[in-house]
Amino acid sequence: MNPTDVVITGMGIVSSLGLGPDAHWQALTKKTPVPVLDRERFAPYTVHPLPEIDWSEQIPRRGDQRQMGTWQRLGTYTAGLALDDAGIKADEALCASMDMVVAAGGGERDVDVDQAILDESLSRNDHDVLINEKLTTELRPTLFLSQLSNLLAGNISIVHKVTGSSRTFMGEEGAGVSAIETAAARIRSGQSSHILVGAAFQTEHPDMLLSYELAGHLQRDAWSPVWQRDDEKGGGIITGSGAAFLVLESREHAEERGRDAYAAIGTVLSGRARRQGRAFQEHLDGMLEAFSGNREPILGLSGASGAHAATQAEKAALEGRKIVTRGFSSLTGHLKEAQFPFAVALAALAVHHEASYPAFDMENEKAFDAAPSAALATTIGYNCFEGMGLVVKA
Repeated sequence: MNPTDVVITGMGIVSSLGLGPDAHWQALTKKTPVPVLDRERFAPYTVHPLPEIDWSEQIPRRGDQRQMGTWQRLGTYTAGLALDDAGIKADEALCASMDMVVAAGGGERDVDVDQAILDESLSRNDHDVLINEKLTTELRPTLFLSQLSNLLAGNISIVHKVTGSSRTFMGEEGAGVSAIETAAARIRSGQSSHILVGAAFQTEHPDMLLSYELAGHLQRDAWSPVWQRDDEKGGGIITGSGAAFLVLESREHAEERGRDAYAAIGTVLSGRARRQGRAFQEHLDGMLEAFSGNREPILGLSGASGAHAATQAEKAALEGRKIVTRGFSSLTGHLKEAQFPFAVALAALAVHHEASYPAFDMENEKAFDAAPSAALATTIGYNCFEGMGLVVKA
């Protein structure tokens, strides 16, 4: 054991399955886990919706809630869950010295204003003038600011008083991988003693779904497990709303304050390979080679998105290493920036409870009866970027 080992001492996770690690453990370890789906609001597309949330439990001031969109409220709320779980939220000194790494998108547009501009543009030719009129009369400054990616970290700082250094990464799944990788590296190097790291994604918003569908990424008409998505029904991705924030500490820091850990984070790897031909498959095989020294079989928590090429390549690479995989997107939906932090959280829960998850897809996932002493978290981006991290007993 090393004093700068990276341990997970708190987690906040939110998805359609519930709020917090205990709710997710109960939902995902049922004999037959069942997804929560909304097939109606965005038909022909299915989404995994947010559960009912009382925002005031973690964001007590109504003014703070009003100036945030749902995405920022979700991230700020989930960060509060993680701080509570780690026993840090009520300690002002620990919060003040805590660093933060956030993976974020670009916020949420005002759909009503967008629609008004489009409607009026059909009867006017002076589009430049029209846009300026709407910018000066329809957009509130606070709403405009809420679309800045680093405002999520800003609101977490304001609400929860986390005021150490702050970093925000953008870049879809790659941002979540980089956030975990950077946070772990800072602790190992001694640059940080405790860090809040994570991401949130709110898919129940037309512009979020539009960004996927413009490139043909969404699955249409019906839900199916992530390993069984049909080419004839679209791009294969079914999205979900959710968030995952983790409190990472050095082993020494956690022990000094008498805090037990869920698990420890070992090697974290990232890459951005070309996706033509065999090169991508070989790249994934090369990344997995770094974890081949672990005793097999090993449990894998896969953030596979369902995007056909990426998911098929990941499935083949994991099967080649005899990793017993659980594709959690079948039950949570694709969480974009939060995908890798969520995978790490689920891996840590399995290691902590010394128990596996049942198969989420009986046709494509094998049984895993051993008590996992390690679990591999993976996220292969639907478009680009790859990440893998080993989670081990603390």
